[in-house]
Amino acid sequence: MDQIRILLCCGAGMSSGLLAQKARKAAKKRGLEATIEARSESEAGQYFSTIDVLMLGPHYVHLQEEMKALGKPYGVPVVVIPQSIYGMLDGEQLLDLAMESVQIKE
Repeated sequence: MDQIRILLCCGAGMSSGLLAQKARKAAKKRGLEATIEARSESEAGQYFSTIDVLMLGPHYVHLQEEMKALGKPYGVPVVVIPQSIYGMLDGEQLLDLAMESVQIKE
């Protein structure tokens, strides 16, 4: 079984917390071992050594380049979550996007 460690990042962590919960359910349903947490953008930098992918809320697109630079030494991709996934709190599609970004196959 594959494993993926995802950090979702937004302002207060409220909507990303709900999205993380739905993504955890999607991972469990697929039999995928996943750690999916939500944190504020101010905390993200301290997690690069323990995650596989950082996913930013669409309203934080302006931080993508800065976060990519921070994640580069760790080989952590930084992905902006499309509004369609974020707005619908679509855990299934979020999980697909995360796995795609780190090239994990089910």
